[in-house]
Amino acid sequence: MLSSRSTTVKNLPLKRRLCFLLKLVCFVSSVLIFCEFLIYYVVIFQCRWPDVKGGAHMSEKETSASVLKAIILADTHLLGEIKGHWLDKLRREWQMERSFQTALWLLQPDIVFILGDVFDEGKWSSPQAWADDVRRFRKMFKYPVSTELVVIVGNHDIGFHYEMTTYKVNRFDKVFNFTSGKLITRKGINFVLVNSVAMEGDGCAVCSTSEAKLVALSHKLNCSQQKRNHSNKGCSDVEKLPDSEPILLQHYPLYRRSDAECTGEDSAPPEEKNIPFKEKYDVLSQEASQKLLWWFQPRLILSGHTHSACEVLHAGKVPEISVPSFSWRNRNNPSFIMGSITPTDFSLQKCFLPFESRVFTIYCAAGALLVILVLAHVQLLTPPFYFAQRLISKHKAV
Repeated sequence: MLSSRSTTVKNLPLKRRLCFLLKLVCFVSSVLIFCEFLIYYVVIFQCRWPDVKGGAHMSEKETSASVLKAIILADTHLLGEIKGHWLDKLRREWQMERSFQTALWLLQPDIVFILGDVFDEGKWSSPQAWADDVRRFRKMFKYPVSTELVVIVGNHDIGFHYEMTTYKVNRFDKVFNFTSGKLITRKGINFVLVNSVAMEGDGCAVCSTSEAKLVALSHKLNCSQQKRNHSNKGCSDVEKLPDSEPILLQHYPLYRRSDAECTGEDSAPPEEKNIPFKEKYDVLSQEASQKLLWWFQPRLILSGHTHSACEVLHAGKVPEISVPSFSWRNRNNPSFIMGSITPTDFSLQKCFLPFESRVFTIYCAAGALLVILVLAHVQLLTPPFYFAQRLISKHKAV
């Protein structure tokens, strides 16, 4: 009888330790699950599709039939084998995968556009490294049959103009079914895909082919937008497209002097805003920009490349939105654009992803609390309740 009681007493500290250890495991697991999984749902759940003109007066069925829901993101920069550290890869790719998959599940877009620089080292990649990068991309950015994914080429995918080769361009085209001057029409909306790296204007083989396709597409779109009663012999045999002003999708922004006029919390840092942009490197040349505006007379231009947000009005009427980077490696506050688009109108809304600084703050606060709990448990740190109790008992004894 006595021996069994003594065994029970000895087992009590062990049970308490195991119970405390279990509590610590649950605490650490909860923090990890929230910061690495649930936080994406909490943040993206707050994003809402913007209303487009007339959309507020339509029924839900009419809206889904006439309004195209598009997500636009840019500059994912998947790290390669040369510059990419394995831990950096693991962290950044997990963040982008969770953000993308959560956005698809919660927002259910019709189409997703990625505006170039999908890879960080596509301009250098060997065939083996390229295949590995593509495999990782397809895993991270997998999508359901109800959603379409369209990828635009960027300078990090095929190199700047002096690095660009037909081999690299064809390699990218084969994977993503991309060609410059390609037209995508969805729900009566015309999207023009542009290889902005090939807009150098120096007559290189890739540039000449790309510009020829753009000119032909421009002619086709212009013929389709002419009045029905207006006869034009040059348009008699041209395939008619939906009579909708196109939206240009490209990697490089059109020419602007700098980001000095850009505003917003995800615009360029103050110390970078007044740095002049270099033509054909930071932005397209003035000549190439004027060509695209003249050829297509777009109602909207969407671009990436600068990693920061900006809104510019060209020729006083054509808005261009520079989409910031989708990767936490380039920004503390990545985001993507949500667009509700019809053949005659559009409305855009930005959806911010979790701020990395806030995630680190949660981890630091949880780590500090964990240390306090452990020290209190091993009695190296006196809990406040017992400290106050001891003060009261000493006061009574006096």
